[in-house]
Amino acid sequence: MTTMAHPTGANRATVDEDESQTALPIALAEQFRTAGIRDFSIDDTDRAAYSSDASLFRLVPAAIVFPHDDDEVARVLSVARRLGVPITSRGAGTSIAGNAIGRGIVLDFSLHMNAVLDLDPEEQSAWVQSGCVHAHLQKQAKPHGLRFGPDPSTHTRCTIGGMIGNNACGPRALGYGRTGDNILALKIMLIDGTVVTLDDSDASTTFPRLHELVAQNLGTIRTNFGTFSRQVSGYGLESLLPENGFDVRQAFAGTEGTWGVILAAKMRLVKDPSFTSAVVLGYADMVAAAHDAPLLKDFPVAACEGLDSRMLDRVIDTKGAEAVPALPEGAGWLVVELTGEDESALKTETQRLISESKSLDSAVLNARAAAEVWAIRADGAGLVSRTPDGRDAHAGWEDSAVPVDHLGDYLHDLMELLEEHGLWAIPYGHFGDGCLHMRVDFPLEDPNGGQVMRDFMVAATKLVARYGGSVSGEHGDGRARSELLRLMYTPAALDLFAQVKRLFDPQHLLNPGVIVDPDALDESIRLTQLPLRQELPGTLAMAYEGESAGFASAVHRCTGVGKCRADSAAGGGIMCPSYQATRDERHSTRGRARVLQEMVSGDLLEPRWDSPEVHEALDLCLSCKACGTECPTGTDMSTYKAEVLHQSYKGKLRPMKHYSLGFLPQLARLVTPLAPVVNRVSGLPGLTALAKKMAGIDVRRSIPQFASTTFRKWWTTTAEAAPKSRANAESPAAASLRPNAEVVLFADSWSNHFAPRILAAAVAVLEQAGVRVRVIDQTVCCGLPLISTGQLDAAKANLSETITALDATDDVPIIGVEPSCLATLKDDSLKLVADEASHRVADRVQTLAQYLLSIGAELPDLSGVEALVQPHCHQSAIFGNAADKELLARAGADTEFLGGCCGLAGNFGVEVGHFETSVAVAEVALLPALRKRGRAAGAEPRTSSGTGASPNRATESGTDVSPNQATDTGADDRLQVVLADGYSCRTQITDLSDAEGVSLAELLAWGWGLQPRR
Repeated sequence: MTTMAHPTGANRATVDEDESQTALPIALAEQFRTAGIRDFSIDDTDRAAYSSDASLFRLVPAAIVFPHDDDEVARVLSVARRLGVPITSRGAGTSIAGNAIGRGIVLDFSLHMNAVLDLDPEEQSAWVQSGCVHAHLQKQAKPHGLRFGPDPSTHTRCTIGGMIGNNACGPRALGYGRTGDNILALKIMLIDGTVVTLDDSDASTTFPRLHELVAQNLGTIRTNFGTFSRQVSGYGLESLLPENGFDVRQAFAGTEGTWGVILAAKMRLVKDPSFTSAVVLGYADMVAAAHDAPLLKDFPVAACEGLDSRMLDRVIDTKGAEAVPALPEGAGWLVVELTGEDESALKTETQRLISESKSLDSAVLNARAAAEVWAIRADGAGLVSRTPDGRDAHAGWEDSAVPVDHLGDYLHDLMELLEEHGLWAIPYGHFGDGCLHMRVDFPLEDPNGGQVMRDFMVAATKLVARYGGSVSGEHGDGRARSELLRLMYTPAALDLFAQVKRLFDPQHLLNPGVIVDPDALDESIRLTQLPLRQELPGTLAMAYEGESAGFASAVHRCTGVGKCRADSAAGGGIMCPSYQATRDERHSTRGRARVLQEMVSGDLLEPRWDSPEVHEALDLCLSCKACGTECPTGTDMSTYKAEVLHQSYKGKLRPMKHYSLGFLPQLARLVTPLAPVVNRVSGLPGLTALAKKMAGIDVRRSIPQFASTTFRKWWTTTAEAAPKSRANAESPAAASLRPNAEVVLFADSWSNHFAPRILAAAVAVLEQAGVRVRVIDQTVCCGLPLISTGQLDAAKANLSETITALDATDDVPIIGVEPSCLATLKDDSLKLVADEASHRVADRVQTLAQYLLSIGAELPDLSGVEALVQPHCHQSAIFGNAADKELLARAGADTEFLGGCCGLAGNFGVEVGHFETSVAVAEVALLPALRKRGRAAGAEPRTSSGTGASPNRATESGTDVSPNQATDTGADDRLQVVLADGYSCRTQITDLSDAEGVSLAELLAWGWGLQPRR
């Protein structure tokens, strides 16, 4: 341990690089054990995961502590004081300025100290622990008609403690103020372990030296601070003025963990407005939009956001045009939310705003469209993180603010400044109160990249200062901008910062390097510390389109915005199922990305594909694909995991589970002729348990039942002998064949061998719609199990054969019933095969629902159906679920679509070591929903034999279908079904509940009376 003298005279604790990686973590672990700290880590995987937040910076901590209560925090601070180790408080780690990282001890409050302690609807207040997630507080307040006012774009995962630390605002600060404006009381722990509760009582007796210091510097405070609402830079000392009641509570907001540790807070809640109106104003560009922003001061505006058309282009590129609602003409928009208690008056104000604005065009959005636009805006930081030609755009100058009257001129000059420096950025943000966000393409990987960044940041600071603005409007200064405060504030103000800091933290242990005695803005930048310099052995199997260094640059896509930590299932999303189950940072997409970044750098971890830390981080990744589309930056962890497994085991003996599960489709072809015998043998408990252990399968999992008659056999005998669309002239379907209506039905391996009834149901439904069905002669497979186990050479050969066969079937739609296989054809083939044929085939692939809607097919009456729908992760990620929702709604079904993953995820939940996590993932949404309907039996297999099914139940007569057979559907009866197209989803449902999943094809066939109900 060394100390460094600083200009203020403080002794600032620092940690030597070598010491932080070797002796110090071990010493801290010993001290923590002695002190009785229950949850901490010095593991390299965790340290890598916590080495960054949502910023540019990288500081590897010596240890991470997850305190359970106030007493443990006190014991950790005691250890820190004794050893002279810095302390950094952390919530969700969504800090963009580098506020939540440090080389000493990181205190993560989000795991254990995350509760709403008390909510008083009458007082409209709530006591919450520091690690309470904003969205959790909102959920608790909503039943009382209340909400917490400020709501940053990271509200789904950011913590209240973190919001206080940065004095966060969000879009609705116009209506509700900053976080600091909403603090009723604070419970803090000072560096010496003293616990202080700050409320509206006189704080001068608690902090007499601070009170005296303020009294001696009234002129400096009054002339430097509190000049406009978004002046967040530095310390908010204006709250300590006599006219503001010496309010230490508010002054603590924005101190970024440098004054003390926030344990809990009492926050003001407000009533939800009775009525809201969302209007979008279109302008020629963002500068024109900014010039019009001051107009909003005369209206009842709760939020006003600037939105650049290029952000929407990114969404369309990733998710398709249907993901973006229709907006008025323009290349830049103001998205405005007005609120009121009188609906008629609000409508009048909305129309007045439109008429008085200088917009080119306008639109009033309905609730659904407004929600879609706000969701796009919330993903802004990720959407602007790459240039159109694939270069990274970075934080740093992402949070400047000026008084709103100057916003238009400031933005005009700032865009000119970017051009002068040869840089690119997309502006957006909280235009209503003058706060501007952007990501800039600083060339940080170039030798002079740091200097380019420094030159621009200094020039931009001088520019914002000329307009009376602030380098930070809500993100805090952190390591990104603290150095720049000297260009914004007077020497007297800077000296006052240092004096206040010394009163609270004389040893300089609390988040050193931030605000006072700051780190240099180009120090500890991740991309300069971790250059893409390591040539990992082997030729990459996957194509990484748009990546300058392939895998090595792809893993740097993650900017740390932390959307993977959100409770995405509550909003219908998937990402990240392993984090949802474990609440462990290293098992989030962001945590894994940080570990992979360390691997490719060869710094904290060795640059080896078979790095144990990397495999530990990737082990619980379900390869759900959600991060590839739900993550705003497109961090595609399922692809990275497949690549790592491929490179690690190439030419080596693999775990048995890779062979048994990866080659299961090929094994199924061999076993099918002996299906009855195999099914009977699999019901023998002792033999089955032994076989599972040998194959690397968890003994609690069921063994799939092989169909005695596969779909292909049925197709080539029964179906092709007398297909309805050609031979049965009396069939209504034959009489109503659509001209040129033809599809290729992809007979995937899972459905062919284990659930042929579903493919047969699809045939019946398509023919009922007047569509001619073709099935290719070759027995082909998409190879997904080989991909998920990282056997990419075999997978590529397998998939190439499939692509060739499908490409030869003319330009007709390719339809399937297994979402994971369709997603492989649509997505993985472009990365693994990556040729023109794979693109042609991918363009033709559709889900059954998408195709039926596209041809305007008549639908059966499902008005008696109540469907609990568990979408497949791969369908949600690659195709979306909009078509299924629309089709079922048109058919009259009453549906509830679940978010979250089922937890089985192909081979993941079957493998030894994954059962508990698989069940925990299912507990996020699926199992609670089944229990609500009285269908969940628990987390054990349904039968003692481990099969979970009668051998003949799912495969009677091979397919359970005869195309000409009609049954009475009992339309007057309510039919409750659990709808799950994914084979793994249906297996999880069967294994963990008394329910049985059905597919969409089956449900439609039942509705038409084409197939008997099971």
